[in-house]
Amino acid sequence: MSTAIATDLEPALAGLDGRRGFRHRRSRAARARPAARSVYRPAVAGLLIASFLLRVWGIKQGLPYSYNADEAVHFVPRAVDFFSHDLNPHYFLNPPAYSYLLYLVFEVWFGSADAVRHAYTTDPTAVFLVARLMAALLGTGAVLLTYLAGARLIGRAGGLLAAAILGFGFLPVFYSHLALNDVPTLAPVALSLFGIAGVLRKGRNRDYAIAGVGIGLAAATKYTGAIMLACLASAFLCDAAGDGLRRAAPRLALGVLLAVVAFFVANPFAVLDTSSFLSGVSSQASLAAGGGDPVKLGLRPGSGTTYYLWTFTWGLGWVPTLAAVAGAGLILLRRRLALALVLLPAPIVFIIFMGDQQRFFGRWLMPIFPIVAVLAAYGALELVRWLARFLEPRAGRRRRWQVPVLVALTGVVMLGPSVVADIHNDAVLSRPDTRNAARNWMVGHVPAGARVVIEPMVPDNWASDIGRSLPWTRTGERWWRFPTWLSRLDQKGNFLPAGQLRFMFVDEYERNLYPALLNDYVNSDYCWLVVGSLQAGRAFSQPDAVPAAISYYDLLARRARLMYHVSPFSSGAHPVPFSFDWSIDYYPRQYGRPGPELSVYRLTGGRCGRA
Repeated sequence: MSTAIATDLEPALAGLDGRRGFRHRRSRAARARPAARSVYRPAVAGLLIASFLLRVWGIKQGLPYSYNADEAVHFVPRAVDFFSHDLNPHYFLNPPAYSYLLYLVFEVWFGSADAVRHAYTTDPTAVFLVARLMAALLGTGAVLLTYLAGARLIGRAGGLLAAAILGFGFLPVFYSHLALNDVPTLAPVALSLFGIAGVLRKGRNRDYAIAGVGIGLAAATKYTGAIMLACLASAFLCDAAGDGLRRAAPRLALGVLLAVVAFFVANPFAVLDTSSFLSGVSSQASLAAGGGDPVKLGLRPGSGTTYYLWTFTWGLGWVPTLAAVAGAGLILLRRRLALALVLLPAPIVFIIFMGDQQRFFGRWLMPIFPIVAVLAAYGALELVRWLARFLEPRAGRRRRWQVPVLVALTGVVMLGPSVVADIHNDAVLSRPDTRNAARNWMVGHVPAGARVVIEPMVPDNWASDIGRSLPWTRTGERWWRFPTWLSRLDQKGNFLPAGQLRFMFVDEYERNLYPALLNDYVNSDYCWLVVGSLQAGRAFSQPDAVPAAISYYDLLARRARLMYHVSPFSSGAHPVPFSFDWSIDYYPRQYGRPGPELSVYRLTGGRCGRA
């Protein structure tokens, strides 16, 4: 193994100054590859197995209830809807490629449309589990494709390290547990990077074709996957510099054409229902930019760009982040122009563009993770190379044990913190969710048919016994739920005229809480309140923004009896302050189980005092 790694490091870090030099430069070590293959193939296989296992450990978290709002609403339900309606999603806030994939997988797995609809109604665990497994498989596929891309760009040792950085990165592992489009996007992004690396090396038509198909599928899965177009354009410039513009231009045209075709194949109603498509894209851009609405309550103050730079430190890891910065600097310092053009502009543009939006979440950063992983691997290998030369004795003969020891130590330092975070997170996910625990308590202690106020932090079917229609409410649910999406108060806290209600989005719930609501609950027999830190935490994170909500919770604590409380934090651990990432991504070590802090209160006085 030491010989294989040593022979691979030199060509991996050889000059990459021009396309022709990059394409044709070979060394003696590059010709001694049989031993390297015997090492890298099992290493890659072991990495893929470990990556997949980390992605499926705890994958049933929360089920049969999906507590991630995007997972509960956007992809699985839309794939199931395709079995009852046509294939037009009539919804383009998110592109539909992942939903179409789930539609095909559900058809094969369950056997018929009726079976899919029946399972979704009576056993949603089975449906969501299949969808989550697809996300985990695509995430593992992205690890393999990152290895192949990295091997083309910086050699097999670099490709293996880049794949390991992506395979063990906290955010890619965490979101592989959910049926969302973030992790599935990584597979076509890495595929496009593999094709772009081929363009840089050989400039063949098939490399442009692979890159174009990957870009089209990435954008059809998540719009921001289109950032890979910037990498293809840079690779084309290198190709044109080597082979001439007239020969390279048709190859670029082929790649762009296939990107467009792949996008429309995976998102056909972008053409067939253009008005809905353009409206959805515009709405998504408006939502991300804030759309003129108040800043989303609970968002961390400060710059989005700063937030994303901070996200790298835990979403991918402190050491890989520093190695990526060092790798980028060394590429520029050593004038590796081809690598610099392909790997550097896209992440910079992406971070600046996404950071300029009003809303920012860690998972939105993931489309550039494969690129950053390659940069980090390059920086780490340069460090190994420098240390090996530093330790080389004056006689000029390097001891056989030095390179493998240096590589092993570098791997431990690069990957160790991420692996620890992944194992902690997966152990947390494998335990019962606090919302499931609270519901179990309520089934035993809150009478069926009772009127309850449940803050908007759980899906609608949380009040139902899955697969059963109960006789105690008109809707067949176990309890009568207060419609928290409707308000009887105006935006100043005054009651509206009798019979009038005002609709409000879930993000505006805390801005519409007033102490007067508690009397309204009592007068309407809503005596049970379920309060959780996913909503209340927003208010207490910015109390000056919602003083009425703070007064509401203070009065609730005085007027109601706390009947049940459950915390996700380990015994003796300090609670994690509210944030949209660390309240649902269980990176902090304080977490002992998934979910928010959750309390069940019973109001006293008036009609609620008779029970």
